[in-house]
Amino acid sequence: MFNVTPVILCGGSGTRLWPLSRAGFPKQFLVLSGVNSLFQQAVQRIQTAAAPDIQIGQTLVVTNEEHRFLALDQLRELKDVMATLLLEPSARNTAPALTLAALQARAEGDDPILVVTPSDQTVTDGAAYSAALQAAIRAAVNGSIVILGVTPDRPETGYGYIRASGASGDGEGVRKVQAFVEKPDLATAQNYLAEGGYFWNAGMFVLRASTWLHALERFRSDIAQATRAAWQGKTTDAQFIRPDKAGFAAIPSESIDYAVMEKCPGSDISTYMTPLAAGWNDLGAWESVWQVGAQDAQGNVLQGDVLAADTHNTLVHASGRLVGVVGVDNLVIVETADAVLVAERSQSQNVKKIVHALEQRKREEQTLHRKVHRPWGWYDSVDQGERFKVKRIMVKPGASLSLQKHHHRAEHWIVVTGTAEVTCGDRKILLSENQSTHIPLGEVHRLANPGKVPLEIIEVQSGSYLGEDDIVRFEDTYGRC
Repeated sequence: MFNVTPVILCGGSGTRLWPLSRAGFPKQFLVLSGVNSLFQQAVQRIQTAAAPDIQIGQTLVVTNEEHRFLALDQLRELKDVMATLLLEPSARNTAPALTLAALQARAEGDDPILVVTPSDQTVTDGAAYSAALQAAIRAAVNGSIVILGVTPDRPETGYGYIRASGASGDGEGVRKVQAFVEKPDLATAQNYLAEGGYFWNAGMFVLRASTWLHALERFRSDIAQATRAAWQGKTTDAQFIRPDKAGFAAIPSESIDYAVMEKCPGSDISTYMTPLAAGWNDLGAWESVWQVGAQDAQGNVLQGDVLAADTHNTLVHASGRLVGVVGVDNLVIVETADAVLVAERSQSQNVKKIVHALEQRKREEQTLHRKVHRPWGWYDSVDQGERFKVKRIMVKPGASLSLQKHHHRAEHWIVVTGTAEVTCGDRKILLSENQSTHIPLGEVHRLANPGKVPLEIIEVQSGSYLGEDDIVRFEDTYGRC
């Protein structure tokens, strides 16, 4: 029996999918098609590799500390998936992330086969993916590193390549890796496609936990030792495991490829590749979203409330409002509550320039949506002017906000649906639909939902400063004090 531990690498900000993807809600948590997010799809895909000789164990999710509740909430929507979240206090690239997962996988003395995958990819042929993954798992049992190499269907210049030989005999369809090749120019990519034996490097790896730790120690002992030091100082909180913050910040930042994989060919660490022809795409830009989307007869991918006339080969994504397009070709148009993007499809990689400009100007549209998800629910900033802000707030059943106060604003709450338990100073009251209350400036207060249905209120803030950082927390269920 092959015991498998899925490892989902859930970092990154997805700047090229702005304005849907933002630092506070990156692309892996987006639902770009169907009903599940890219992150949820990644978790579910590995489960399909289960077979009479393959047992899928608990999932390890490596994600940013700031995204822990997004990941946890989306995991809770999946049935029969148990997961532990390893929280990175800062971004150190994928090699330290995988090392955290390997150390956790070996914590009880076991040595499972790790199936390592990014959380922001799509696959259209699930059966082909499962078959390739099963072959990779069986080939990794004896200590080899096995990579899923995507069979190319075009001369792509945006991916690194793997050069692989014919079948190795170590498993069905498994090939010996000869070299890793950096992103080529167009002419070189065309030659790769014509020559054959070259595959896209999709960043999906299958290997035993001990194999990774051994390889990292050999090729980058500095990363291995620094990550172990941070791991030794870890703390555990329910499903969250946090490495030592200062120790983690001291780890050299490096990718799995540069730290280990590119050094393996020619060494005594066996490296193989399983070809994957499953409609794979990494959704690195809006062009990729158009490629994998359901195109109509005119080549358009239309999502949301969209009306199109005399329009061809265009992606339109409407989040809330009606979007009408007339007489355009090869565009990307993305509408959200607080931003609209219009770009030529061929320029969609350059959306990151807009994100950089937003960052330079310290604008919130780079970080947060108008509707912001929190562990207790969400809030939507529907209007704002001089000295006032209006929010819709939803609190999940049984959830509560922190016990807090504000130095610069007062708040008025009106219950729309559900029941609110309001703490205001030394008073605690219950409010039902159409009832309201006032929270004076500087008063310690808390909002909670004691009921079994979502609580929704309208909050009107008034004061001299209305920033989200005007908050002092005294008690918090989610460890944010």
